[in-house]
Amino acid sequence: VRTAVEIAANPAGVAVIRLSLNGFDTHQNQPGVHNRLLGELTEGIAALKAALVELGKWDSTLVMTYAEFGRRPQENNSMGTDHGTASVHFLAGGRVRGGLYGAPPALRDLDGGNLRFGIDYRSLYASVLERWWGLDSARVLNGRFPALDALRA
Repeated sequence: VRTAVEIAANPAGVAVIRLSLNGFDTHQNQPGVHNRLLGELTEGIAALKAALVELGKWDSTLVMTYAEFGRRPQENNSMGTDHGTASVHFLAGGRVRGGLYGAPPALRDLDGGNLRFGIDYRSLYASVLERWWGLDSARVLNGRFPALDALRA
C-alpha cells in the first residue's frame, strides 16, 4: 500500500495502480485463511483511504476489487470451497454511492451447485468505463451492459 500511495502522490498523476492480494483459492482450511486475508484487505483499504484523504486525492480515486472466479456456497470435505461462478466485488472512493447492488444470493436456487449472479460483472465494468473513465463501454465489452448507479459525477 505504501508504494501505491507514493505513486498516487506524484503530481504528474497516474491512471491505474494494481495491487494484488493472493491466497483466496482455498479448497481446504478456508475459515482461518479467509479470516486472515479479509483482515489484510480491510487494513490495506483503510490505510490506503487514510493516506489518500490526507493527500486530498480520495475524491479522485476509485478502488475496485475483482476476482477471476467465485466460490461455490457448499463446503467441500476439506473445510474449503471449490471454484464457482458468482462472487462479490467492492467499490470504494469519495465518489462511490454506498450500498449493496444486486439481489442477495439465493442459496435455495443454485445452478448446478453454483450461485446465480445478481449482476453481470460486465455491468460493473461498464459502470467504471462509462462513469469514471468516460469511455464507450460497448466497444470495450463487445456489447451493451447496464451501468450501475454506484458512482457520483
